Amino acid sequence: MAQIVASPSSVDNNQMKLSRFAQRFSEHSGIILLMDDLGEAMAGEQEVLMLGGGNPAHIPGVQAFFRERMQRLLDDPAEFARVIGDYDPPQGNKAFLTALADLLNNEYGWGLSADNVTLTPGSQSAFFMLFNMYAGEFAGNHRKKILLPMAPEYIGYGDVGLTDGIFTANRPAIEKLPGRTFKYHVDFDHLTVDDSISAICVSRPTNPTGNVLTDTEAAKLIDIAADKAIPLVIDNAYGMPFPNIIFTQAELVWNDNIILSMSLSKLGLPGTRTGIIVARPDIIKTLSNINGILNLAPESVGPALAFDLVQSGEVTEISRTLIRPYYEAKAKRAIALLHEELAGVDYYIHKAEGAIFLWLWFPGLPVSSQELYTRLKQRGVLIIPGQYFFPGLDDDPWPHKQECIRMTYSMNDDVVREGIKIIAQEVKKL
Repeated sequence: MAQIVASPSSVDNNQMKLSRFAQRFSEHSGIILLMDDLGEAMAGEQEVLMLGGGNPAHIPGVQAFFRERMQRLLDDPAEFARVIGDYDPPQGNKAFLTALADLLNNEYGWGLSADNVTLTPGSQSAFFMLFNMYAGEFAGNHRKKILLPMAPEYIGYGDVGLTDGIFTANRPAIEKLPGRTFKYHVDFDHLTVDDSISAICVSRPTNPTGNVLTDTEAAKLIDIAADKAIPLVIDNAYGMPFPNIIFTQAELVWNDNIILSMSLSKLGLPGTRTGIIVARPDIIKTLSNINGILNLAPESVGPALAFDLVQSGEVTEISRTLIRPYYEAKAKRAIALLHEELAGVDYYIHKAEGAIFLWLWFPGLPVSSQELYTRLKQRGVLIIPGQYFFPGLDDDPWPHKQECIRMTYSMNDDVVREGIKIIAQEVKKL
């Protein structure tokens, strides 16, 4: 039988027939840039200094816990068969949900049950569901938006909307600090929360900047959300009680009006794609229903590997004694190198208060952050251009958006050191 080969014209015609949904999610975006670069760096033969991704470090002491748990899982035929051979409910494994609720109750006294927790196939999936629950088209042809009270914010938020314009954002106030550092603050004097806002969202610690909202800022946002009867979504992927990559004083707060997002990724299990949402039961039920339709069920391996650590509470001890000190030491080394290599350049580093990134600001940079990214990529260094971290400020001509880049310090120290040297060389050329 002759093989049928589609002609170029028929392929083009098929591509033109894609739905709006497919077209929307196949367009160029910051998160696709990030993940494509990450994949190429990990799979390619050419040596790449990967300072752009969000992959957590491979901390030997932490990985030892998961290897030991994996071995016990393999040695138990019945448990192994359950984990890889059975669907969990759309809300997630009940024993793990109960263990999570108990852990948070023991740490913070929140009075949670398993009905307050659901699992998702990663945090990105959780925010796709959450943002489209609270933003977009409503009955009566009303449109609602998510307010980001302080941009820059996480790159992955920007492209998850099923319709355009689901975000509005606020420029931050910038506090310059000694030693060429600075810190963003919520500019409450210019923060507008009108009837078009259906939810407020912040990451804490913040990806990309490493900023941690002060307790006072967090309390103000909690009060504003409560006054407007809208939820406050707190992206806690790097926060307490695990992985606790946070280097400053901060209190973790939850109430019925807060939707708290957590993750197993930065604990050291990014490959298991396990997101966690803590919220009141009606929100959890809605998320679980959507999760069931989109994904049938969350995956089972991550909860199985982390179950013992969560149930015993040991996960908080590991986070406090292994994970946080590891990243804090790496951040200090990377910052010292930046100060050394960037001497003579007009630059600022955002105060490193948490997460696994450093946010560099070059006032008056004569090219766009995208152009700087391209130049660095040609030299084998991958960073993320700052312009992608301002969802909700797309039409704002603020020059600051083009003067910043994000780099991770979670990679091997030799990679970080060489990457920083090349970043400094390229900036000095400009």
